[in-house]
Amino acid sequence: MAENRASAGEEAYGEGVACWVEAQLPDVAAGKRFYGELFGWTFEDQPTARGGSVWAVRDGAPVAALAHKADGRMPTVWTVYFATPDAQALAVRVQRAGGQIVTEPLPVGDLGRAALVADPEGAVFGLWQAGSHRGFGKRHEPGTFAWTELYTRDTEGANNFYGGLFTDALFGPDAEPDFGRAPVSDVFPPEMPPHLLVHFGTDDCDAVLETVRQLGGRVQAPPFDASYGRVAVVTDNQGASFALLQR
Repeated sequence: MAENRASAGEEAYGEGVACWVEAQLPDVAAGKRFYGELFGWTFEDQPTARGGSVWAVRDGAPVAALAHKADGRMPTVWTVYFATPDAQALAVRVQRAGGQIVTEPLPVGDLGRAALVADPEGAVFGLWQAGSHRGFGKRHEPGTFAWTELYTRDTEGANNFYGGLFTDALFGPDAEPDFGRAPVSDVFPPEMPPHLLVHFGTDDCDAVLETVRQLGGRVQAPPFDASYGRVAVVTDNQGASFALLQR
């Protein structure tokens, strides 16, 4: 990873580590009001980023991005990006393992290179090759990325696909995974498509749920106990789903 110059001189995240999240929204201004109130985020314009996106900042560190959804036919959704030193090479590996390349790796100014890919069941995730932007400046704290869970109908296939793709990040000697998987039917209706669900940390899941409702969002799944903490699934006031995680 010597070729990647991460922000503030910090080393880029290792391949397969969740390093960034982005919401594609019809109305970024409305998103800023919702998430600013919910998580205490402030926002910085990023003119070199795609889609006129803004960075969400907490305690001076970048924690997420909100981007304008240019095509109304595209889903309103949170996308998780996994780090890689070579987005093109990893995209090819995704394809060879039975996945698909949704968008080819493209430069995002001097920030890095980004691609969207899908696993064999169609769950979409991003690849991020760091340039000046390594990804999260802060994570695993309240109001920041805490976990991503893959909901899949083929758990064995998912284990093989992601285990082969991100072996070191999931199983290496220094691995600290924040990526799990569960059958779709455990939490969602059987017709729910396979997807990766972004979780944000909280100290008080119930209190944050009340704020979600007050801001025009809704609760999809009330708090339940998972192996990695107490979880609730919600949607924002534009329809993007995410989860709250209380360790």
